[in-house]
Amino acid sequence: MQTGAITQYIDVAQLTLYGFWIFFAGLVYYLHQENKREGYPLESDRSGGRIDVQGYPPIPRPKTYHLRDGRTVTVPTRALPVAPERARLTGRFLGAPIEPEGDPMTAGVGPGAWAERPDIVDTTADLQPRLLPLRALPALTIDPQDPDPRGLPVIGADGAVGGEVLDLWVDQAEMLFRYLELQVPGAASSVLLPMNFARVKANRVEVRSILGAQFAGVPLLRHPDRITMLEEEKVMAYYGAGTLYATPRRAEPLL
Repeated sequence: MQTGAITQYIDVAQLTLYGFWIFFAGLVYYLHQENKREGYPLESDRSGGRIDVQGYPPIPRPKTYHLRDGRTVTVPTRALPVAPERARLTGRFLGAPIEPEGDPMTAGVGPGAWAERPDIVDTTADLQPRLLPLRALPALTIDPQDPDPRGLPVIGADGAVGGEVLDLWVDQAEMLFRYLELQVPGAASSVLLPMNFARVKANRVEVRSILGAQFAGVPLLRHPDRITMLEEEKVMAYYGAGTLYATPRRAEPLL
């Protein structure tokens, strides 16, 4: 046997296959563990704060990420804020349904829940505000072939007028209209209506998720021309809550 001729007594193809299996198993383990950087440990009615519900593999060690705006985020961490919810259990058994307490539109429960995102303005790749009203972007306009909703009444699910469209908010990262800005009677300032909850018609804007009088309860913005990521969450959550809690009948069984 010549020196170095290991292929004559070692099955190199078999060793390569075993090596691939080991590598692939390690890759699956790594990806599954990295997937637990957010959302873990899980909440459980059984743990009562005594144990960490994390499954296998365990939660990875904390890692610090440097963001483009200079901030740093370390995950996983127990210091992340949790959105408040006002709800109560309807039974004394595991998995019992919960019901909102107080105003269900702002209780943070079910379709009205939101995530505690950073209370800062989201930005584009060049660190400019991602969402701005059309009045702050003179270079942009509405296509003449599309309906211009400015000045149209906004009709709630009960057929009542909830407000009037003042302006549109543009997503500069994706170049589409993200919100309608409304003037609502009784509101301290204008409120936003997400486009995915609106149906723009020729002479009106229809909204099925909330009633006409409920537009006055939409969460307000701190700045008239800016919206933070947390404010976006709360605005979306308000209209989401309306799909189930706008009227008592919506939360009842269909049959």
